[in-house]
Amino acid sequence: MTKQHLEIKTQDGTAKARLFRPAAPAKAGIILYMDIFGPRLALDQIAERLAGQGYAVLVPDLFYRSVPYGPFDPKTAFADEKTKAALSALSGGTTQDMTIRDGGAFLDALAAEGITGPVGVVGYCMGGARALNAAASYPHRIVAAASFHGGNLASDAADSPHRKAAMIKARVYVGVAGVDRSFPPEQSARLAEALRVAEVDHVIENYVGMGHGWCVEDHSAYDEAGAERHWKRLTTLFAETLG
Repeated sequence: MTKQHLEIKTQDGTAKARLFRPAAPAKAGIILYMDIFGPRLALDQIAERLAGQGYAVLVPDLFYRSVPYGPFDPKTAFADEKTKAALSALSGGTTQDMTIRDGGAFLDALAAEGITGPVGVVGYCMGGARALNAAASYPHRIVAAASFHGGNLASDAADSPHRKAAMIKARVYVGVAGVDRSFPPEQSARLAEALRVAEVDHVIENYVGMGHGWCVEDHSAYDEAGAERHWKRLTTLFAETLG
């Protein structure tokens, strides 16, 4: 496996990204949409594991418009008022529309590296909604989209992903934390209805007992058994859609 550092030109500037490649030619490309704490070792480890299964994995910095920022410790960041405010400003200041625009540049960056076929996307935390919105916005390229402990997937906001369900051609998997204030049961029901009406091939699965962030190793809610279950679902999704 190799790791490349890329600088991706977008409509709004330059986003730094890391591209993880398998030793053999990649089967397909995957874009990993980060959680609120930004690119770091824990996300690199997820990308490396996917690269080990034959995919080229792009991990872009969605907060590139606000550099420099952080770094943040996921275990303590929300306990400190200063870092909590900084994180809220970063996530609030990086709108869904911004990340949707960036998605075209991310896909172009994969193509420039020779990854031109179907693409999968996966997002954690705030990246979950962004992965689903990417699938809706680039249906000609994105054939699989996964969200894990994604927040506000079917909120009242105008940019909520469930409103674009009819545009999604990808297979969708949503892994939900057992108790998650950012994605309560009423939103789960609303998302399920939107995807069903739009005839999107989808699964929404509730991980009972898991907290928001259970998949990511440096998060205070990390759960090893739950994380391995997430890996089984994610790798099956990509194996069946990306080959």
